[in-house]
Amino acid sequence: MDTHYSVENLKEIAGGDEDFMAVVAQTFLDEIPPDLAAMEEAVENNNKELAYQFAHKMKPNFEMFGLGLEKDITAIESWTKTSKSVSAILDTVNKVVSTVNAVLAELKRDFNL
Repeated sequence: MDTHYSVENLKEIAGGDEDFMAVVAQTFLDEIPPDLAAMEEAVENNNKELAYQFAHKMKPNFEMFGLGLEKDITAIESWTKTSKSVSAILDTVNKVVSTVNAVLAELKRDFNL
């Protein structure tokens, strides 16, 4: 079954321990949605400092799960250091949000959470 995340990355981190993998997945499910919503709201409100903080905070988790969003998160971080308008980054934010929402659903399904 195709997923938006890498189960291989997760297995490697967990040393193949299925229970630990489930704990890591549950932690992602608990911590990422509020951070993602906060980043999205910060971008919408043109609060670049807060948008940077949340994007930066989530980046290691996205890398750990192999989401392939590194360039997008880096683009959001870079946007926060410019005078560009919100519209300049909205497509990227929307891509991150839709990908992460798909991963959240996949993790719930794959780990019966």
